[in-house]
Amino acid sequence: MSSGFYLILAGGVGAAKLIEGLASIIPQEQLKIIINTGDDIELFGLKICPDLDIITYTLANLVDKKKGWGFNSETFNCLSILKKFYDIGWFNAGDKDLATHIYRTDLFKSGYTKAEITKKICVKLGVLADLIPMCNESVETYIDTPLKKMHFEEYFIKEKCKPEILAVEFKGINKAKPVKGVLNDIHKAKKIFICPSNPIVSIGTILQVNGIRDALKKVREKVYGVSPIIEGAAVKGPAAQLMQCLEIEVSCLGVARYYKDFLGHFVIDNKDNHLKSKIENLGIKTYCFDTMMTNIEKKAKLAQFLISL
Repeated sequence: MSSGFYLILAGGVGAAKLIEGLASIIPQEQLKIIINTGDDIELFGLKICPDLDIITYTLANLVDKKKGWGFNSETFNCLSILKKFYDIGWFNAGDKDLATHIYRTDLFKSGYTKAEITKKICVKLGVLADLIPMCNESVETYIDTPLKKMHFEEYFIKEKCKPEILAVEFKGINKAKPVKGVLNDIHKAKKIFICPSNPIVSIGTILQVNGIRDALKKVREKVYGVSPIIEGAAVKGPAAQLMQCLEIEVSCLGVARYYKDFLGHFVIDNKDNHLKSKIENLGIKTYCFDTMMTNIEKKAKLAQFLISL
């Protein structure tokens, strides 16, 4: 096995699928994963980090594989009582999941940073990959809709991504700094993988952390992305609505244009083969593959393809 490590920019279920594929063919210790924390939210007095938890539980082999988030074999007894006390009936946190949030919140109160807490949780749950929040500072994503301005989690879970998106705001992003060592990791990594995550509110938030996008530009030739858009539609979530709001074409070509200043290589789905030459005209080496990760075999095949490029 070759030495060195792969660096991954990740957020949400799409990222977890690719990471599960990578972890099935190479040791977790060779993975460093920078994870979106723009979805973080405080509810019930608890610090909740959805994307960090999805990827942690996936690598710990504890995730609910059907949903792609939360713990497997979960119960919701605590939540049923919390909903009597709080008017937050839309948020679904299971009993095991709440234990993570309690532990994280307790460590925050003891003065630990988000990065330090993430490492502690990984050790407790047996995760060997290096999971790194995009920053230690608090960043929260808000979606402006005709109804009201709401936290992204409320838009995603309660409103099911249905209201029109008028604007997106990343509160706190101007103060966000990369965790110590991350810029050096970008320089040293064998390859850098941009997961097929939402380009606006998952990867886009990471890119807005001070210094990260500029660092990626300097190593463009080793940056490999996987498109989250297939045949003009998002595989999951509100990527299409968010791209439309920012006047970005909803296609793998639109994603390529959004990433073109730092993306050296791009994997698009076989069904988008007709856009390959247009992406290559942007100066991005482009490859076609089956990117629909519907089972562990397909996740592993896509991961192997990325590593072999």
